[in-house]
Amino acid sequence: MRYTYTLFLLLMFSLIMKAEVSIAEKNALTQLYNATNGANWTSKWDLKAPVSSWYGVKVQEDKVVSIQLQNNNLVGTLPNSIGDLKSLEFLNLSFNKISGSIPASIGELSSLKTLSMFMNSLSGNLPSEIGKLSNLEILSLYNNDIDGQIPSSIYELKNLKVLYLNSNKLSGTLNPSISNMVSLQQLSLFDNRMNGLVPFDIAKLNNLKEMNISYNQFSGFVSKDLAKLDVLNMTMINDKGVAQALKVSLNKNTAIVSEE
Repeated sequence: MRYTYTLFLLLMFSLIMKAEVSIAEKNALTQLYNATNGANWTSKWDLKAPVSSWYGVKVQEDKVVSIQLQNNNLVGTLPNSIGDLKSLEFLNLSFNKISGSIPASIGELSSLKTLSMFMNSLSGNLPSEIGKLSNLEILSLYNNDIDGQIPSSIYELKNLKVLYLNSNKLSGTLNPSISNMVSLQQLSLFDNRMNGLVPFDIAKLNNLKEMNISYNQFSGFVSKDLAKLDVLNMTMINDKGVAQALKVSLNKNTAIVSEE
């Protein structure tokens, strides 16, 4: 009888261990660990232990739903296999030394609500696949070396509340399609290389509470309301490297594109 009970317990334990996370998810985590020099992390993972015990990893219903590894001395690049974490809702890798570009596979994380990788050394363009993250609420990538234009697909993130892309090397114009981001509350593009006119369509964002797009190379007029929203009063850098404020249109109505 005792033997049968022991065998039953072993069987149950084996089933629990097998059910913890899928092989694909565990492999994705292991590759993240190896690609970012896990042996020298501040808080390391015991790869032989259950995934649910790994530092910064949260597992629910046998799925990895959160990775919180901020300020943990991650050094290296992000593997493409990160896209295999299909149930991931929160990814925070900020305050590390991650380099290279953001893999396009990030667009496979359809459940993602928060993507925070600020204060790293990320480079290259923003992948357009980020625009596939329809549930995304926070995109925080400031203080990196990301260049190129903001992909038009990002302007279709209707659930996005926070967009922090400041202190990068972004260029190009700010698309009037930003008015599609109806949930946006905080926008920061400060300290980039963006140019062209500031789209008056930003004024259509009724939920916008904070904005900083100064220290770019935007030109032209801005509405009085937009100027008030910007904490640095729309101070731009001209082609001679001189800081100057954009001119404010006194006629609010003419500064806003018609809804028609």
